[in-house]
Amino acid sequence: MARSVTNNRKIINTTFAWAIGLLIFFPILWTILTSFKSEAQAIAAPPIFIGFDWTLENYRVVLERSDYGRFLWNSIIIAGLSTVLGCMIAIPAAWSMAFVPSRRTKDILLWMLSTKMLPAVGVLYPIYLLFIKMGLLDSRAGLVVVLMLINLPIIVWMLYTYFKEIPGEILEAARMDGATLRQELIYVLTPMAIPGIASTLLLNFILAWNEAFWTLNLTAVNAAPLTAFIASYSSPEGLFFAKLSAASTMAIAPILILGWFSQKQLVRGLTFGAVK
Repeated sequence: MARSVTNNRKIINTTFAWAIGLLIFFPILWTILTSFKSEAQAIAAPPIFIGFDWTLENYRVVLERSDYGRFLWNSIIIAGLSTVLGCMIAIPAAWSMAFVPSRRTKDILLWMLSTKMLPAVGVLYPIYLLFIKMGLLDSRAGLVVVLMLINLPIIVWMLYTYFKEIPGEILEAARMDGATLRQELIYVLTPMAIPGIASTLLLNFILAWNEAFWTLNLTAVNAAPLTAFIASYSSPEGLFFAKLSAASTMAIAPILILGWFSQKQLVRGLTFGAVK
C-alpha cells in the first residue's frame, strides 16, 4: 500500500514537473515555429500550429538587412567582460564577508540586494548624462561597467552563500602553513568553490546577455548587442512578427546552446553545499 502511494506521488510530481516545463518552454517553441512562417501565417487567426508552409525567407531577410555577426560579437564581449570583471570584484568581497564578518555584514548584504529593487528608469537620466560627459555613450566599455554594477549584488550574494559552506578551518590551516592572502584566495578557496563560481559566472552571463533596458537606452549603433538587434524589427509601420521571431530565434540560440551544454555544471553549482 505504502509503495503504491509512493509510486502515485512520483507519477503526479513527474507529470506536474513536465507540465510546468512545457508551459515555460512553449513561448520559445512558438517563437521558433513563427520564424518559419510567412507574415500572413504568423498573424493568422486562429493560430496555425503545424499545418503551415515552412520557409527560410525570414532568416534570409534578417541576415541581408542586418549585420548579425557584429551584434553577436558585441553581446559576447559585453556579457563576457561584465561577468568576469564582476566576479573579480565579488570574490574578495564575498570572501571577506564569509570569513571575516563584521557586525554590519548582514546589513551590507541586505543593502546590496535592495539596490536590485530600484526601478532602472529612476536612474536612467543621471547615468545617461554621465555617459555623455564621459564619452561612454554607445560604447562597449560603458555597457560593461553598467551591467557589471547591476549584477554585482547577485554575484556577491551567490559567492557569499557558496563560501559559507566551506569550512573556515581549511583556510586557517593554509595560513598556518604560510599562505598569503593572495595564495589563499587563488590556490585554496577558488579551487574548492569552482562549482559555485562556475554557476555564478554562467547565471550572470545569461543575465547580461538578456539585458534589454540599458542596452536599448545607452547604445545606438557601435555597441548595440543582440537585444538591440531584436528591437530593430519593430517599426512605425507595425510589427513584422515572422521576421521579429526569426531575429529573436537568432538572438537566443547561442545562449540556449550554452545553457544546454552547461546544464550539469549549472545545476551542480546551484546545489553546491546543499547536502552535507
